[in-house]
Order: sequence, then C-alpha cells, then structure tokens
Amino acid sequence: MSKFLVFTFVILFSASAPLWSQPGSQRLKNEQKALEQQISTTKTLLEKSQKNTRLSLEEVNLIERQVEYREKLLRNIDNQIRSSELKIEQKEGRIQELNAEIERLKKQYAQLLLYAYKKRNKYGDLMFIFSANTVEEALKRKLYLEKLAEIQQKQMRLIQQNAVLLTDEIKDLDDEKKQQVELSGQKRIERAEIIKTKKAKEEIYKRFKEQEDELLKELRKQEEDKERLKQEIAAAIQKEIAEEQARIAKAKRKEEARRIAEAKRKAAEAPKDIKTPTVEKEVPKKVEREFSLTAESALIGENFASNKGKLPWPVEKGTITQNYGKNSHPTLPGVYTQNNGVDISTPRNANVLAVFKGEVTSVINIPGAGKVVIIKHGDYRTVYSNLQDVYVTKGSVVNTKTAIGSLLPNSAGDISVAHFEVHHVSGSSVSQLNPNLWIAK
Repeated sequence: MSKFLVFTFVILFSASAPLWSQPGSQRLKNEQKALEQQISTTKTLLEKSQKNTRLSLEEVNLIERQVEYREKLLRNIDNQIRSSELKIEQKEGRIQELNAEIERLKKQYAQLLLYAYKKRNKYGDLMFIFSANTVEEALKRKLYLEKLAEIQQKQMRLIQQNAVLLTDEIKDLDDEKKQQVELSGQKRIERAEIIKTKKAKEEIYKRFKEQEDELLKELRKQEEDKERLKQEIAAAIQKEIAEEQARIAKAKRKEEARRIAEAKRKAAEAPKDIKTPTVEKEVPKKVEREFSLTAESALIGENFASNKGKLPWPVEKGTITQNYGKNSHPTLPGVYTQNNGVDISTPRNANVLAVFKGEVTSVINIPGAGKVVIIKHGDYRTVYSNLQDVYVTKGSVVNTKTAIGSLLPNSAGDISVAHFEVHHVSGSSVSQLNPNLWIAK
C-alpha cells in the first residue's frame, strides 16, 4: 500500500503551470493608441493649414511632427509584431507540452486502474475488507479503497483541466495570429503614409526655399517679438516679487509697531513702585529668503512640484511644434531659434486652460503680440501667451483646467499657437524650466 501511495502522489503533482502574459504588450498598445491620437490631431491641423495658400512655419513644423509620429508608430508596430511572434512561438511550444502532458496523464490513469484492479480481491470491495485477518487491517483496506477512488477522481480532473488549458491556448494562438495579420496590414499602410507625408514635406520645403528672403524677414520679426515677450514676462514676475516683498515688509512693520505699543501699554499699567523692565529692541534674525509664502500658497507650490510630468496640457487638443530651448529652423540651414517655453499648435481660437490651481498675478497686453496671463502656484509661475481674449483678471483664483482665455489665429489665419512657459521663483531670482518635463506625455 505504501508503494501505491507514493506512485499516486507523484501523479498528482506532475501537471505544469500555465505561462503568464507579457506586461510589455499592453504598454505597446497604449503607446500605439497615444501615437494614433497625435497623428489624428496633427493631420486635422495640417488639413486646416493647407487650405490657406499662404505658407506658414506652423505648417512646416506640423508636417515634421506628422513624419516623426508616423515613424514612431511604425517602430511601435514592429515591436508589437516581434512581441507577437515570440508569443506565438511560446504558445505553440505550450500546446505541444500540454498535448504531451495529457497523453502522459492518460497513460498514468490507465496504469492506476490496472494496478487497482490487480490489487483488489475477486469478491469485491466488501469482501476485500471483510477478508482481513484483523480489524486494524480491515480499516487499512477500507482507507486504501477510499484513497484509490479519490486519486482516480483527481487524476481525471487533471486530465480535464489540461484539456481546458489546451483549448484556451489554441484559442489564444488563433487570436494572436489574427492580431499579427492586422498589425502587418497596418504596417504596410503606415509605410505608404510615411512615403506620402515625406513627399508632401519635400513639396513644402521646395515652396519655402522659394520664399527664403521673406522667411528670414518674418523670422527676425518673430525673434524680436519673442525677446519683447521675454522681457515683459520677466518684468511682470519681478514686479510681483517686489509687491509680495513690500506686502510682507508692511506686515512685519505693523506687527513690530503692535508689539512695541503692547509693551508700552503694559509698562504704563504697571505699579509705580515696581521697577519696569527695560524693553530691549529685538535684533532681527537673518532670514534666508527675502519673503515667505503663506501656508496655503506654500502647499499649492508643493502640490504643483509633486505633479511634475503629470500636469494637463494648456489646450484640449494640439501638438507641440516647437520645443523648449534651441531649435533648428526646418528649412533654413544654420538658422536656430531660442524658445523659453513650448509652442503648441491647436485649432483656431481654441481656449487656453490653467494647468494647475493658483492665483492670476498678472494680465499683460502686448500690442501686436496678444495678451499674456501669469498664474502663481506657490514658488512656481505658469505663463500663457498669444491670447486674443482673456476671461480672468489679476487676483482671480482658478482651478485646474479653468479656461483663462482664447488664442489669436496665426499669421496665415488657419490655426492658433499657444505659447506656454514654467518658471521657478527663489527669493528675487527666477529660473526658466522646461515645460516638456512638466506636462503629461
């Protein structure tokens, strides 16, 4: 009996575990979905831009982004196909393993039945038990028969479970092969679209080359406008800092006057025969910062910093057509532009949204360059430029995604471009930050 139990327990624990799915496949699908959305947005903006006969720099930047997004999508599809090929190979191997496992379990089950038949008494189960020489042996024989029946049932369940696993694996394999066919078809379409987009890009570059002198003139004007905007924003933020420092200083002077008045009042009320202690003027401690934030403002600043990389975009739909920092001109070799924020091409006259809750500290009107709104988030400032209409005023408290204004149309009049900046204030110094690192991807 002991040999039999060892044999049957080996059978019970011999089934294989199913393979786990790859977590990277879902990430690739999410990335594909995001890229397809970006391509759709850029395509819509390009269609609007191309209706206008006057060529614009935004159109060139948009087609650059369209090519970039499509090439990224093609790489994404290639990665998905490679992942799918690996899954198909794994599943085919798994199906072979399950088929072999089922055959092995069936053979073991047949051996189990044969072994049980040979060991049983010809008079049946009851006679096998009653023919025992002692009560203890009879109980052992009864336990043997119960274990035998239990193990037979478990072995049958193992066979059934592996059969279900086999069916599921075959279905998953068929689904994976269908998906691979779809991805291969999509890959062919994307390749054709890239060739088509690159041809359109060459045509636009050719037209831009013919207008090189006009482009350089327009570019110089844009750089002058950018510099003027930079100075206006810097002056506005410095003015805010000075006003904040003045407010803090006034509050400190008021508190100091109150403290001295309180000390004098106590001295006047003290008994005449008691020597009044001299009130020494408190020596002000050296402060590390020139001004401190209120508790609420400091908390907002902390929350803003903790949302780095997760902030919503300042427009509902759009694509970044010029990044932060140094950008090479798409058609003029050796020509570069400096951007203090990011430029986001979006539908004409689109609304601009606050990326985080805060207080509007400045609304600036720059003749010929639209309006600018600055929002304070503790130690941070977000700047929204190129606005046509403004829906807020200085001192307004806004929440995340509150509409603060609408955009001017671009020079061609077909789309709009939102200019967005992020600044950090520390004392009297202000540093510019890369908005690409703050808004969600």
